[in-house]
Amino acid sequence: MAQDLASMASIATELKYTPVDSIPAIASGVRNAFNSHKTKPIDFRLTQLRRLYWGIKDNEAAIVQACKQDLGKGVFETYLSEIDWCTNDIVFVTQNLGKWMKDEKAPDIPLANKLLSPRIRKDPLGAILIVGTYNFPINLSLTPLVGAIAAGCTAVLKPSESAPSVAKVLQHIIETSIDASCYTVVQGAIPETTALLEEKWDKIFYTGSANVAKIIAKKAAETLTPMTLELGGRNPAIVTKNANVRLAAKRLLWGKIMNAGQVCISQNYIMVDREVLDPFIAEMKLVMKQFYPDGAKESDDFGRIVHGKQWSRLKQMLESTKGRIVMGGDMDESQRYMGPTVIIVDSPSDPLVAEETFGPLIPILPVEDLDTAIRIAGEVHRTPLGLYPFGNKQETDRMMRETQSGGVSVNDALFHGSLPTLPFGGVGDSGHGAYRGRSSFDCFSHRRSVTSTPGWMEGLLDVRYPPYEGKLAKFKKMSELKPNFERDGKVKFSLVSYVLSLGTGSKTGGLIGYAVILL
Repeated sequence: MAQDLASMASIATELKYTPVDSIPAIASGVRNAFNSHKTKPIDFRLTQLRRLYWGIKDNEAAIVQACKQDLGKGVFETYLSEIDWCTNDIVFVTQNLGKWMKDEKAPDIPLANKLLSPRIRKDPLGAILIVGTYNFPINLSLTPLVGAIAAGCTAVLKPSESAPSVAKVLQHIIETSIDASCYTVVQGAIPETTALLEEKWDKIFYTGSANVAKIIAKKAAETLTPMTLELGGRNPAIVTKNANVRLAAKRLLWGKIMNAGQVCISQNYIMVDREVLDPFIAEMKLVMKQFYPDGAKESDDFGRIVHGKQWSRLKQMLESTKGRIVMGGDMDESQRYMGPTVIIVDSPSDPLVAEETFGPLIPILPVEDLDTAIRIAGEVHRTPLGLYPFGNKQETDRMMRETQSGGVSVNDALFHGSLPTLPFGGVGDSGHGAYRGRSSFDCFSHRRSVTSTPGWMEGLLDVRYPPYEGKLAKFKKMSELKPNFERDGKVKFSLVSYVLSLGTGSKTGGLIGYAVILL
């Protein structure tokens, strides 16, 4: 309770930016902490994660208040997408970390090479820079930090200055919960972020826009620093004439009202087969009334746009469209409120389709058939963050087969991105790398290949030492693999192999088959 009161008191104060001239010393501090090896033992990692868990739990009320102040986010959404997400992630990681840290046996090793005990270690990458964002300011800041701690790294977190109340709560949680020499917060905007990028990091984790990602990537390239980039995209939803129109309308509307549409993974536009366009819109209107009987503006469950600049951007996009508003369109600049708005557009070049809206605007583009929808999806954005196909199995399978995206939720909106143990990330220009659950640990770990050569093997290894005269035949006998295919690419048929494998195509399958027969 005392923690919560102190954190809530900090919200009322102005966000203080970190002095730029102190940033080199901060970066040096976390590098030195990593080089001391204190973060590597599992006991240290688990202790930090457990303390972070209680830091979040002790400051729940402050988090709720800060999310309401910055984003107008309701209590349910704050627990769903921020608090419980992070605490559940920590519990899952602590329960599995010991298993993840163990050396792995290297797969696909020939029998002779198994004498070298080939294995894969999981080593921490080092000092990590995490640059957070504002739309899920707790989740998208702490989830990568959990991965960095679990992997044995040190880290500096730079929260988004666009969510200042949450940024202050984050700083309070981290400073009062976990080791300050290993994990710290830098507050600020462009000058402070620029100063951080001047430092050498072992990895940079960034969530945000593609334009800023390009700046970060360019700077990281100067020192060959690896990155994970979690970006966004013009994500398509496709509703065929064979889809369950009522479910499609309900689920896609939910995907755009969550966090007032400020969700990088939600659909940016919906392509609907003309045959079901009218019933689809009718269902959307019906569901909207069910979600908000008194209107979205009067509901505590519907959020607000993060700040005036973003609100004005959305208003300008709505004014620039040639489409026709069929639902919503209400807005209030004084409250940063923009209601869920459905717009029928007639072209993929419409600004609401061609640009990422990142708000509660729902453009619908009628299409003649699935061929057209798939073609348009590829033209608008070849590698979006998400794809949302609605239809029968044959249609949804085809949509996945003939498109690319970071992830897919079949017959749903953004659900694949809400599973905390499923890898989440983009592809192409919607992002690099993935995290969440086990993938967060892997994101900040180096898979280090290791062999151990015993002294008694020296006789077997003699073939590798010069002079090589007369050794080539022996080397080929030891190492050359014989192909099972002809020059024309066809697989050779071997009666012996067929019998040994019982027609399964593998020795393992054959062994299992013979075991079943014998039993």
